[in-house]
Amino acid sequence: MKKYFMAFVLGSSLLTLAACGGGADEDQETTGGGGEFTMVENEEAQQLYQSCIGCHGNNMEGASGPNLQKVGSKYDQGEIEDIINNGKGSMPSGLVPEEDATVLADWLAQHK
Repeated sequence: MKKYFMAFVLGSSLLTLAACGGGADEDQETTGGGGEFTMVENEEAQQLYQSCIGCHGNNMEGASGPNLQKVGSKYDQGEIEDIINNGKGSMPSGLVPEEDATVLADWLAQHK
């Protein structure tokens, strides 16, 4: 039974890595950043962000993907939407439907 459980855990980990890529892009901030982080309120965007948690963390702190807590200081809404739709570095494209990418990008751009 332990072998099956370990195989399940390993398989789940590999699937997460495959979906999110292997690590942060060189030019993107990873974890840290200092200062207090406050999640911008937008229920629809927060729901869409659930598909990003595996790589970017529950509080946008970064995991295998970069920290997004102050992503709006680095990219504007259009640039973020382009990254969501087309991917960047190890982040694949198409993780969020294009019609939802605008809502998510607008919300992320407010995090400065």
